[in-house]
Amino acid sequence: MKGVLNFRMMLIVLSIFLFAMEACKVGKDYEREEVNTPITYRQDFPKDSSISNLPWWKLFKDSILVDLIDTALVSNKNIQIAISRIEEAQLQIDIAKADYYPAIGYNAYGSSLANSEVSSLSNQVGGGINVSYTVDLWQKIKTMNKIALQNYFATEEAYKALNISIVSAVAGAYVSLRDVDNRMIIAEKTAQNFQDNLDVMEARFNAGFISEVDLSQAKIQLSEAKTAIEIFDRSRGQIENAISVLLGTAPRSIPRGLPLYEQISLPEMPVGIPSELLDRRPDILAAENRLHAQTLRIGVAEALKYPSLTLSLDMGAQLINPSFLFADLGAQLLGPIFNAGKLKRNVEIEEARTKQLLLDYESTFLFALQEVEDAMIGVKTYSREYDLRNEQMEMATKASQLSWVRYDGGLTSYLEVLNLQSSQFNAELKASEAFKNELTSIIKLYEALGGGWYTDVNNNQEIN
Repeated sequence: MKGVLNFRMMLIVLSIFLFAMEACKVGKDYEREEVNTPITYRQDFPKDSSISNLPWWKLFKDSILVDLIDTALVSNKNIQIAISRIEEAQLQIDIAKADYYPAIGYNAYGSSLANSEVSSLSNQVGGGINVSYTVDLWQKIKTMNKIALQNYFATEEAYKALNISIVSAVAGAYVSLRDVDNRMIIAEKTAQNFQDNLDVMEARFNAGFISEVDLSQAKIQLSEAKTAIEIFDRSRGQIENAISVLLGTAPRSIPRGLPLYEQISLPEMPVGIPSELLDRRPDILAAENRLHAQTLRIGVAEALKYPSLTLSLDMGAQLINPSFLFADLGAQLLGPIFNAGKLKRNVEIEEARTKQLLLDYESTFLFALQEVEDAMIGVKTYSREYDLRNEQMEMATKASQLSWVRYDGGLTSYLEVLNLQSSQFNAELKASEAFKNELTSIIKLYEALGGGWYTDVNNNQEIN
């Protein structure tokens, strides 16, 4: 009876000791660092709530573009790799959680003993169950679980950032493709006009009305337009190949939707305020998750400087003699005494790594600010540039038409006609490029704002 009381008392003391030890914690919890954020952006854009979290590419009203993006978000190889990494991170969480529970194993043994004094064999066959449990002193196991969770969040945010990048890449490439298609139409139309001019010039040369110089100039002009067709044909094929890879397929022909000038140039978008990027840009959130995890590693490194406690229980029996049972309850306390400052240096290493990731977090935010500012500048200036290019194109077209009338009436030289027709050709090409750049800058702004992904409201769960 006295032995039972002593055993119970020992369990009570041990329980109190374990509770006290598990309440201890080394290291510090993560707190978001203060980042020096400007109050507002330099460019004058609407500051009300941003619409960056909606699937903005659908605003272009091009069903083919939407289908291409939907396909890429499923079939792109980098997307599939990112999904696999998320699954891997989830498995790492499950592995970390396993340390909360006892480890249970088994063993079996058998032997036969013979000696000169006994004629028969002495056989022993038995088995047992082993149970071991590492007490979470200093909350090291709990911290390791939090680290695994933050790594999972970082992987998830990296997946979101990749989604945004893929959407932007597909949309940008598709707009470029429609621009090349448009410039191809311009070049083919111009080549046909130049061919008509050449036919007229050849008839006049044969009739002796013009010199061979004028005829040669007409041929050179036609050759320039035909060369442009080859350049645009090459670009079109290469862009289609790039889009195909983004879609996760071998190079193939890409379907077309709305022509370039029917793509909607969106009105000015509300961009919010710079501080909102900290909670909206997946790359910034991923950098913060990595910083969070690294901050917790300091505590894990510090915990290695203190003792660890493992409880064990072995139970078994002999199969030949079932009445022979045994049980062994033990505890093992291990701790460092002297290691020449190794453990202290490990803590300092983790602190240095934390500082590096803090700087990376701050750098990621600064780069995000730059991307937003650059994109806003692009939206404004490309819009104004297109208006000017469009006016230039209209004036060049009118001047080219008047010049031909003047030349046909013998009031000017063919050189003037050539110069103004070339100006018209270049003006049409530059207007197309400017409109494409305006659309691309809008895409870049949504990407810079972290747009195109819905925020997961469960993303801030914690392991308790």
